[in-house]
Amino acid sequence: MSELATDFARIMREEGRLIILKALGEQLNESLNSSIIEHVLGTFAINMERPWVHQQIEYLEMMGAVTVVNAGTVKIATLTELGRRHLDRLGAIEGVKRPSRPGI
Repeated sequence: MSELATDFARIMREEGRLIILKALGEQLNESLNSSIIEHVLGTFAINMERPWVHQQIEYLEMMGAVTVVNAGTVKIATLTELGRRHLDRLGAIEGVKRPSRPGI
C-alpha cells in the first residue's frame, strides 16, 4: 500500500471516529447501535461495511470514549465522560480527529 493510501486510511478512521462521537452526543441517551452508525457514516461519504464500523467502535471503547454492549449482530455504543470532553474540546483522544472550534 502506498504512503498516500495509508495516510488516507488513517484520516478516514480518525474522521469516522469523530463522526461516531458527534452522532452519539446528539442523542438524548447518548447511545446508538452500529447499524444506525453505519448509516450516519454513509451520509458523510464514509461507506464502510459493519466490520469496519465495529473496529472503530472497539477502538473508541479501548480509548475510553464509549462503552459498548453487544446485542446480537450489532454493538450499542454509549458516549462516556471522556468522549464528551473530546467533543467539548476539553481533552483529546489519540486517533480521533479534533472537533472544529464552535463558529468555525
